[in-house]
Amino acid sequence: MTKVDFYTGSADKLRTACQLCLKAMQHGLHTVISLPDQASCDALDKLLWQYPDTAFIPHARCNDAQADQVPVVLNCNDEAFPHYDMLISLRDECMPFFSRFERVAEIVGTDEKDSMLGRERFKFYRDRGYELRHFDLNRTNLP
Repeated sequence: MTKVDFYTGSADKLRTACQLCLKAMQHGLHTVISLPDQASCDALDKLLWQYPDTAFIPHARCNDAQADQVPVVLNCNDEAFPHYDMLISLRDECMPFFSRFERVAEIVGTDEKDSMLGRERFKFYRDRGYELRHFDLNRTNLP
């Protein structure tokens, strides 16, 4: 069954996604990042070329020919994924295809609306019996 981790209190959700991608890549996991729109996809694409400071995270978009050859795939509106290790969600709602993945990371920001939407997603997973873990980024660094 899919395991779900919540990372709350993120001051910069795109940077938190980069940190999670780097950790996943170091553990040999392939990651899909689900983004709400093209603008955030473009912004994360640019950030991944500069993260970490001395390197970059190899990535592609879901519809790119090399998507199955890179550790990180950016997704805006596609459901054809080259791998199913980890899903990082930057969306307001639970993705209907989340259960295809072994792990899901939900990133929740600091504003009240994002916190409320995060609580709704947490309840959705909990009510369906998924194993949940919570990491408050205000109190600790990424595990």
